[in-house]
Amino acid sequence: MALLGSKGGSTLVVISAGAKSKVKSSVQRAIRTKVVETYPLLAPHIDEIIPKKSQLDLLKLPDRVSLYALDNNPLFWQHMDDPITPHLKVVHAFPQCFSQIGIDRGAIRFVLSGAALMTPGLTSAGGRLPEKENELKEGEVAAIMAEGKEEACLVGQLKMGTEEMKEKKKGVAMDAGHYLGDGLWKMNID
Repeated sequence: MALLGSKGGSTLVVISAGAKSKVKSSVQRAIRTKVVETYPLLAPHIDEIIPKKSQLDLLKLPDRVSLYALDNNPLFWQHMDDPITPHLKVVHAFPQCFSQIGIDRGAIRFVLSGAALMTPGLTSAGGRLPEKENELKEGEVAAIMAEGKEEACLVGQLKMGTEEMKEKKKGVAMDAGHYLGDGLWKMNID
């Protein structure tokens, strides 16, 4: 099984996924609980995403990334002790359940080539950040929406809070994540 990805938009990187293993039922219950704790708006949908009697699979990916899948459909991934992060297919199925920020049209091609998400793409006229009362903190997971598009193009952990982004207007907002067309998106789990 190979995972195709891009780095910096120019080099094709082939990454091999490790063996697929079944997740114990007690661990699966813990994952369901952690998902609902991290994304409370997913609570009404958790039985649809991870049914109680289903069998989750765990795939070990390079760089200490764990991918949880159900019936060969990727659901969530996690890098070491970082927050459990939804696959973009889950974000697309339940977009109202995730914190969202928006990038301008100019940032789209950079995001889709694997570049770090830079703050100017979020603070410019086409970008969209939440109001202060709904601010996102550093370390929170956010879905990135592209100006003029209907579905998220990136999901990952923020490197700075949204209020800090508004204040500084420069720097890296997110340096790693799962984007449309990356190796995780193209991965064949069969």
